[in-house]
Amino acid sequence: MDLSTRGLVLREVNYKESDKILTILTEDAGKLTVSARGARKKIGKYTAASQFLAFSELDLYERQGRWNLREGRVVEQFNGLRQDILNLSIGAYFAELLEAVSDADHLETGLLTLGLIGLRVLSSGARDPRLMKAVFEFRLMCLSGYTPEVEACPVCAARTPEQPMLNIHEGYMHCKAHRTENGVKLPLDTGSLQALRHIVSAPEGRVFAFALGDRSLAYLETAAEGYVLAQLDRGFRTLDFLKAL
Repeated sequence: MDLSTRGLVLREVNYKESDKILTILTEDAGKLTVSARGARKKIGKYTAASQFLAFSELDLYERQGRWNLREGRVVEQFNGLRQDILNLSIGAYFAELLEAVSDADHLETGLLTLGLIGLRVLSSGARDPRLMKAVFEFRLMCLSGYTPEVEACPVCAARTPEQPMLNIHEGYMHCKAHRTENGVKLPLDTGSLQALRHIVSAPEGRVFAFALGDRSLAYLETAAEGYVLAQLDRGFRTLDFLKAL
């Protein structure tokens, strides 16, 4: 079986003397594990296309139930990421998140689109990296079926509570006065609540298109990271590295 598609390399593992095993999020077949023979050679027909975080046109073939790379042509490499350790680390975190929520043989084009837009904007330096991380985390959760309910407090129906809280386990916003028994609650403010509503509902091409003050951004950062860890119930190696920077 042959497959021509485009995909983003989420992970690369060295194999044997000059090969790689790639995890690729593709446009047409979801997440695939692909063998790339000779990909570690300095000069090869798909050396560039098999690099971590490269988005490429790919010609694949299946043999004995395993995918192999036949040809690869780079579309984007997001070179701006490789000039800044913080941005590269955030990009690596994006990739690990995408790998965690995507599946083989399950096509979810929204995940790949979010990854490409996020890496493109991050690479350009047009947005605060801290904001990029928080927006990506919340939007990824929405695409993965964990959209938080943030329109109104479920107890009093207030849309703009003075002290909003986000229950990161139950997945809804509520007034601080209306405490619930289950789950960890993290504080928001008016600015971070408005930002979260934008992230949940904005068109995919506009999800990163806003700015936020430092105070509100701090609330959004804490809530986004907490929400990801609570909903997916796991840690991330790249996040640990990012925190150590």
